[in-house]
Amino acid sequence: MVRPGGADAPGWYRGLADPVLGPALQSFHERPADAWTVASLAARAGVSRALFAKRFTRLMGRPPLAYITECRMDEAEALLSDTDLGIAQIARSVGYADAFGFSAAFKRHKGLSPSAYRARATAASPAPPASRQRATR
Repeated sequence: MVRPGGADAPGWYRGLADPVLGPALQSFHERPADAWTVASLAARAGVSRALFAKRFTRLMGRPPLAYITECRMDEAEALLSDTDLGIAQIARSVGYADAFGFSAAFKRHKGLSPSAYRARATAASPAPPASRQRATR
């Protein structure tokens, strides 16, 4: 059984419940496309960068920027699979200024380019992305 905030709770759950990390995580998840840095997250938490990074890594199991990148790549994965948004639109919505930087980061983290990922996801699904997008609105 997972206890709220307990040692067996997922890292993100413990992080949101933490009085220091919680405000920073909430801010990030409300505006994931913002240009987040350890300094800006620490400012939201009201602590130093060093303290924030150490506490974040201990509670969340990875450094702050690794967490942000993972969340952004997971969101990009969903947008590539479930919408017909262009790569540049997806890049901006997950915090990248341009499609080139986003594509390089996506390939580094997911092992495929965004276009290749979308093609694979589309081939595995019976409905085209545009149909799925309209169905979820």
